Amino acid sequence: MKLAAKTIIFVILSLIVATSVTGCKTPKMQDADEALWRGEYYDAANIYRKIYNRLTKREQRWLRGEVAYKMGTCYLALNQASRASAAFQNAIRYEYPDSMALFYLAQAEHHEGKFAQAAKHYQEFLDKVPDHFMARVGLRGCQIAPKLKAEGSRYEVHPAKLFNSLRADYCPMFLDVNADQLYFTSSTEKATGDKKSEITGTKKGDIFFSKKDDKGKWLRPEMVEGELNTDQDEGVTSFSPDGSTMYLARAVRKPDGPTAVEICTSQRSEAKWSAPVKFEIINDTLSSLGDPGVSADGKYLYFTSDMPGGQGGLDLWRVNIKDKRGTLENLGDQINTPGNERFPYSRTDSILYFSSDGHAGMGGLDLFKATLQPSGKWFIENMGSPMNSADDDFGITFGKGESGFFSSNRKDARGYDHIFSFIKPDLQIWISGYVLDKDEEPVPNAIIRIVGNDGSNQKAMSRPDGSFRFDLQRGVRYVMMAGAEGYLNGKQEFTSDIEEADAEYNVDFILAAATKPQVIENIFYDFNKATLRPESKEALDEMIQILKDNPNIIIEMASHTDRIGSDAYNDRLSERRAKSVVDYLIEHGIARERLKPQGYGKRVPKTVTKRIARLYPQFAEGDVLTEEYISKLDPENQAAADQVNRRTEFQVISTIY
Repeated sequence: MKLAAKTIIFVILSLIVATSVTGCKTPKMQDADEALWRGEYYDAANIYRKIYNRLTKREQRWLRGEVAYKMGTCYLALNQASRASAAFQNAIRYEYPDSMALFYLAQAEHHEGKFAQAAKHYQEFLDKVPDHFMARVGLRGCQIAPKLKAEGSRYEVHPAKLFNSLRADYCPMFLDVNADQLYFTSSTEKATGDKKSEITGTKKGDIFFSKKDDKGKWLRPEMVEGELNTDQDEGVTSFSPDGSTMYLARAVRKPDGPTAVEICTSQRSEAKWSAPVKFEIINDTLSSLGDPGVSADGKYLYFTSDMPGGQGGLDLWRVNIKDKRGTLENLGDQINTPGNERFPYSRTDSILYFSSDGHAGMGGLDLFKATLQPSGKWFIENMGSPMNSADDDFGITFGKGESGFFSSNRKDARGYDHIFSFIKPDLQIWISGYVLDKDEEPVPNAIIRIVGNDGSNQKAMSRPDGSFRFDLQRGVRYVMMAGAEGYLNGKQEFTSDIEEADAEYNVDFILAAATKPQVIENIFYDFNKATLRPESKEALDEMIQILKDNPNIIIEMASHTDRIGSDAYNDRLSERRAKSVVDYLIEHGIARERLKPQGYGKRVPKTVTKRIARLYPQFAEGDVLTEEYISKLDPENQAAADQVNRRTEFQVISTIY
C-alpha cells in the first residue's frame, strides 16, 4: 500500500488546489480537483488530461498552465516521472505562477535519472526560495548520484521474476528467521474484488505469499488464506518473531476526505490468517500510521506517521508492543528529516534500514542503513548502487546473511513497483604462504596459528609442500606464529585492509633448525675489522626477533673467516667479530646468559647445502669448501668459495633457559 500512503506526502497539494486560480471552473474541473484532494491520483490525472486536451483557445492559456500543473502532481504521485516532467514543463511554458512547478519539474527529472538537468532546475528554484529543504537535498542528491552510480557496491541485484506480475508487487517480508516463506503485497489481477483503485488505476492490494519446496526452490505465489484480504487495500506487512502475528497497513477510504492509512494485526491459525483488527497506538483520527516493522526481538513496533511532534513530512516512530502507554518515541532528527522517512526494518537492536527522500540520494526513496554507535548517535549510510536507483527503492527484508529482497519501480514507465532479490557475496580475503627452512626446503606438518584482535583464533598444519592458507576478515590486526618439531618458532604480524574488495595476502615463514648451525645472512664487516657495518643491523634485528619468539633457547654465536691469513690471526678476528654480534644483541635487550660468542677462524669450512648449490651451481651439494678444495678452483670461483666460508652462524645449545 505504498501509493495509498503517499496520500500523506501530497497533502500539501490540497492546499495548492484550494488556493489556485478558481475562475471559470467547469464541473469536470471540480471533479478532478476533488479527486486530487482525496488522493485519487489516477482518476484525477485522467480527468485533467481530457480537460487539458480541450483547452485549445489562446485565452485559455492560463488555465492550461493550472491543469498541467495539477496533472503533473498526479503523475509524480503515480511515479510516472516522464509524464510528470512533460506536464510541469507545460505548466512553466504557460506561465503558471506557482514556483513549485519548477521544484516538481526538478524532482521528476531526478526520478528520470537526468541528474544534470534536475540539478539546474533545483538551483533555479533555490534562487527563488533559498531555504527550501527538499530542494537543497535534491540538489545534493543530483551531485552525488553520478558518483554513487559509478562507484557501485558489492551488492548484486536481480528482478525476482517469479514474484512479479504485470501490476505492482512490493514490500516483501520473510515470515520468520527460517526465511522459507515470503509475504508481499500485489495489485495483480488475481487480487480480491473487481473494482479498480481510484488512486492507482489497478486493483487494490492484497497479501500474497510464496514458500520453498523441499529442494529450497521458491514456489509460485498464492493469495494468503483466511479473512485477511478484502476489497480494500491491504499493504505493508511485518511479523512477530514466532510468525504468529502479522502487522499490516490498511487503507481507510474516506469519501469526504483523503484516503488515510492505519495499522492492523492478524493472527495465524494453522495456514489461515484472521480478519484484520486495528492496532490502537494514538487517539488521533487526523494522522495516518503505516509501514509497520517489528523489531528483531519482537519488543517494538516501528512505523511511519505524519502525527504532530515529528520533523516534518513522514517520520519514523516506535512503540512498545505490549505496553504502548507512554512508550511512543520519535526516532529523532538524525534519522528523520523534513522530508519522508518510510519502511523501517529493524535487523538488530542497533541496525535499522529505512527509505528516505529527505537524505540526499539517487532519486525518489533511497534505501539507507542506520547503525547505532556507542555514543548513542546514528551513523547513516546510503546503500549505494545498484540497491538504489533514480526511482523509489524501499521495503527491504533480509534472509540468510547479506541476502534478501526489496522493492523498486526502477525502469517501469507506468510507475509499478516490483520485487528484486539482492545478495552481497562474502569477501574472499585470505592469507597464504609456505613454511620453509633456511635452505628454502618445505617444512611439512608445521603448526601455524593466527590470532586476530577481533577475537578470532585459527590453527592449521602445513601441507607436505609447506603451504598453508587461512580465511580472514577486513580491518583486523593479526599475529601469526609457525613452529615445527626440530625448528625454532617464527612470528609475523600484519593488518588486513579495510577496503571492501577481495584480497589475498602472502606470508612465508623461514624457520631455523634447532639441531644444526644456521647462517645469519648479510652480516658485514670492514676489512680486517670486527666493527659491524650499518647494513648488518637489519639481519641482526631479525635475530633479536627470533630470540624473543623463542625465549627458552641459549645459542652459540659463531664467526668464521676465509682461508686467507694465519690460523692465529683468523681465530682472533673471528672471536672479535662474534663478540661484536653478541654485544649488539645484548644492547638490544637479549640476556647475556643466553649468548655464547665463539670464533672458529678458518678451522670449520662450510659444507655446501641445497640452497648454496642453487645460489652457486658451480659447487655440488655436500662439497666441503676446504683450502685444498678451493686451491683447485679458478680465481673467480675461489673468491666465491671464500665468500661462502666467511659467515656468521648461530646454533641452539640449550632449550632450558
